[in-house]
Amino acid sequence: MGEFNQAVILDAIRRAPHGATRADLARSTGLSPQTVTNVTRRLIERSLVVEGEVSRNGPGRPGTPLRLNPRGAFTVGVHLDPAAIVLVAMDFAGHVVARERLATPATGAPQDVLEVLATGIDGLIEGCGLPRRLVAGVGIATPGPVDTEKGTVVDPPHLRAWHDVPVRDEVARRTGLPTLLDKDVIAAASAHLWSAPGEGTDNWLFVYLGTGVAMAPIVGGDVVRGVSGNAGEAHHLVVDPDGPVCHLGHRGCLGAALTSGGLAAEAIAAGVPAAPVDADLEEPAVADGAATELCRLAAEGDERAVAVLETAARRLARGVTTLCDLLDLDAVVVGGETWGRLAPWLAEPLAAALAAHAVPGAKHALALRSSRWGADVAAVGAASLMLDDAFTPHPSDLLITRAPAVV
Repeated sequence: MGEFNQAVILDAIRRAPHGATRADLARSTGLSPQTVTNVTRRLIERSLVVEGEVSRNGPGRPGTPLRLNPRGAFTVGVHLDPAAIVLVAMDFAGHVVARERLATPATGAPQDVLEVLATGIDGLIEGCGLPRRLVAGVGIATPGPVDTEKGTVVDPPHLRAWHDVPVRDEVARRTGLPTLLDKDVIAAASAHLWSAPGEGTDNWLFVYLGTGVAMAPIVGGDVVRGVSGNAGEAHHLVVDPDGPVCHLGHRGCLGAALTSGGLAAEAIAAGVPAAPVDADLEEPAVADGAATELCRLAAEGDERAVAVLETAARRLARGVTTLCDLLDLDAVVVGGETWGRLAPWLAEPLAAALAAHAVPGAKHALALRSSRWGADVAAVGAASLMLDDAFTPHPSDLLITRAPAVV
């Protein structure tokens, strides 16, 4: 119970943008003033919380605001993508203090990738001088499907040699740090819940555009995970009955239209020289390069390239508005590696489409924002999930059945 109360108070301080006095904490948490005093004293002794300048607003005894100590704890976030591995170190306040990008081994073999992950994590910690004792753990975001209870990556379509790979346990064994594993789109959405809870609303949609396409709804301030923790798969959401055919034979799927490979294939079909006609667009690096070339040609004024991207914007708008109608959401945040390239072409028409679309029933508008974390959003989210696991109160913490992160 003591640890739970500590987490409750830490969470209340985190959610107070200008700090919270002990009296504020007693009111917001319902804990007794004596409990708040005892817990905050322990948090200060552990350097997780620091006192700010005394506030003299209003009558009565002035209060001392408490804030998170950014250097009180750190986490490492890793995004394993078939095209690249992104690592970030994050402080307790949610600020990225170090970043590294590594090439995913060309072999794609699990053991090769795991070795790069472990070496990269150790190198990041040592390179930015983080005291290892202050590193709360490692969060890893990977393509789905995943089994979060077992900590395994099951059968990701773009990592062909992978089947039930125990990523969580292997990274924990190799680094000696508590480790958790989650799906990339859920991690990416979670990046916006630690340092800026709610994004101004508790009901919004995160759209992830990377090697794959996924959408994570946030309802009531929580990411929707689904029965198996693999919610968010939007690849086969049909957005254009006349669109391209996906690898399963379905026509007009969002994944076939918005992934790098899908965009490159449409460009080639339209006569845009984004890649050779015989290019293997199933290879992430090849598809990535072709999508980059498509955007470059559009920037140079190639009308066919511009048309491909404008069509992609309309299709994305259809998918986004469908989910926002279904769940009555009022904002959309888009991020991911591919979005960084496509935003100059898709952001404006997508924003216009959302602004013109009123969600039925309440008829409220849809706001559009690009993720502040850009291409790093999944890695930042993985680090945020580790902070959340270590320091946020979960009612299940009071039960003996909850499985902690593995070390």
